[in-house]
Amino acid sequence: MPDLKALPYRTPQERRAAANELRRHLRLGGLIAYPTETVYGLGCALLPEPLERLALLKERGSDQPFLVLIRSPDDVPDLAWTDAAHRLARTFWPGPLTLALADPAGRFPGAVRSPWGTVAVRVSPHPAAADILAACDGPVTSTSANRAGEPPATDARTAAAALQPAADVGLLLDGGPLPPSRPSTILDCTGARPRVLRAGALPVTEIEQLIPLEHD
Repeated sequence: MPDLKALPYRTPQERRAAANELRRHLRLGGLIAYPTETVYGLGCALLPEPLERLALLKERGSDQPFLVLIRSPDDVPDLAWTDAAHRLARTFWPGPLTLALADPAGRFPGAVRSPWGTVAVRVSPHPAAADILAACDGPVTSTSANRAGEPPATDARTAAAALQPAADVGLLLDGGPLPPSRPSTILDCTGARPRVLRAGALPVTEIEQLIPLEHD
C-alpha cells in the first residue's frame, strides 16, 4: 500500500506553501484529511469520482449524506435559505453549527443530498478551512476522519489512519492536535421552526436564546 502524503499545515506560512499542491490535488479528484475547530475531517470537491471514493472509505450508503463546508451562504445560493437559517448563520457562523437546507432544484450530488432533499452546510472558523475552500474555489465535503465505529480524530496520526486505505489519492494536512470537542450541532431549517437533528458543540440552549425551535 502506498504511503500517505502529509503536509505541515499549522502556520500561515505552511498553509501558503501547501496551497498549489492542495489546489491541484482537489481539482484532480483527491481526498484530504484536514483540521477544523472541532475534529479532523475528510473531504473532497463535489465531484462524482472523489465522492464515490469517500463514500466507500467511510462505508456510507446513499441515506447517509456528507456535510459540506462553505465560505458563506453565497457559495450555495441555490439552497432554500429561510429567515431563520439566515439569522442562525449571521449569529453563529463561523462556528460549530450545521444547517440542513432544502435543495429544491436538486442541483447537489446525491452524496451530499439527503433522501429528504436537504443539504447540510456550515462555516468553520479554523484558518485551515478557509484556505482549503479557497484552493478548491468552492465547497468541500466534511465528515469526521475516523473508521466506522471509531471516535473522530483529534490529531493528525489518527486522521492519517482513517485516510490510509485511500493513500494513493489522499493528502493529510497536519494541523497538529486539536482540543477535545463535540461535533457540530445540526439543525433542520426546512420547516416553520428549526429542529435539532444532532446536539453538538453549540449548546441548544444558546440557539434557543436567538430563535424558537421545534421539539418532537
